[in-house]
Amino acid sequence: MVETAVVVGVITQRQDLRTVLDYLDELEFLAETAGATVVNRFMQRVDDANPGTLIGKGKLEEIQLYVEENEVDMVIFDDDLTPTQLRNIEKAIGVRVLDRTNLILDIFAKRAQTAYAKVQVELAQYLYLLPRLAGLWTHLERQRGGIGLRGPGEREIETDRRVIRDRISKLKEELHAIDRQMQTQRQNRGKLVRVALVGYTNVGKSTMMNMLSKSEVFAENKLFATLDTTTRKVVIENLPFLLSDTVGFIRKLPHHLVESFKSTLDEVRESDLLVHVVDISHAGFEEQIEVVNQTLADLKCAEKPVILVFNKMDAFSHVEKEEDDLTPSTKENISLDDLMNSWMAKNNNPCIFISAKNKTNIEALKEMLYAQVKEIHASRFPYNDFLY
Repeated sequence: MVETAVVVGVITQRQDLRTVLDYLDELEFLAETAGATVVNRFMQRVDDANPGTLIGKGKLEEIQLYVEENEVDMVIFDDDLTPTQLRNIEKAIGVRVLDRTNLILDIFAKRAQTAYAKVQVELAQYLYLLPRLAGLWTHLERQRGGIGLRGPGEREIETDRRVIRDRISKLKEELHAIDRQMQTQRQNRGKLVRVALVGYTNVGKSTMMNMLSKSEVFAENKLFATLDTTTRKVVIENLPFLLSDTVGFIRKLPHHLVESFKSTLDEVRESDLLVHVVDISHAGFEEQIEVVNQTLADLKCAEKPVILVFNKMDAFSHVEKEEDDLTPSTKENISLDDLMNSWMAKNNNPCIFISAKNKTNIEALKEMLYAQVKEIHASRFPYNDFLY
């Protein structure tokens, strides 16, 4: 049976209404990816977050009344909640309460296919759960295995504190062994230049991977369709290199995931060239670029050479203004040509606009990739020109 949910966002001094609406759109997409149906959304302006419940008493009562009258299964907050806030809100509302991190971890658990991904996700889940166990989900026995309560492979997550501590130790040992194995595999790939596709989640990286490597990598219009890094050998004009499709980044990426997915993210750290894929049709694409750049900085990858690829030209749209319209222009009025001119002028890195779906500008992208890979290869092997 499909579970129902309401989503909750707070408007702070740093965030305007438009931003919060975009955030709630993303949260709804996350909830749907996890398998829930979102039936309503609530917002409240909060200048000083309530340390006990994040939102005010009146808003909490409004949500509780709606949840009770409509038999909603869970309430999902866009902000991370402290263990105290989680307990207090659940006690006041009477149904399961999830925060953004819990929801993302649940999606990762659902998406994990390989043994390696499952170990990484399970470790991240337990690191998140451990400080939140006291009084958490008091109705747990009535709702086994729902969203937020399942581990990889639909297994119910453990809730005994002592068992969890032992499990965390065991998972860390397993992960350490796998990390060593993955490191050896990367070292055995030889001298080929390594290129990593990076970007916000659901921007079309896997579609690009399929197109460039002529192989089938799972691609779907859902968040976090790719968890396991896929690496393929690609040849452009007789120049071979390794191309890796990596896990998508997202706003407020849980730090437990960053820790657990160390080896997966090492593909990014150890790459020679980053291809930063952007969804140009998304209203918040500039903030998504900032999120990815900040995540790359956190991974100590900010200084790597980058090709900026604006994908989904085919889905871009804007609102044209009438000639006699004297009102100030907004972001909605900016045309694709305007964006192309401004980004190509101000961007220090190579930059290209494409449609992976319609294969627009793909040959130009390949030429750009070839030039960058050739330059890296030549700097590494100045006397080895047999490849090109």
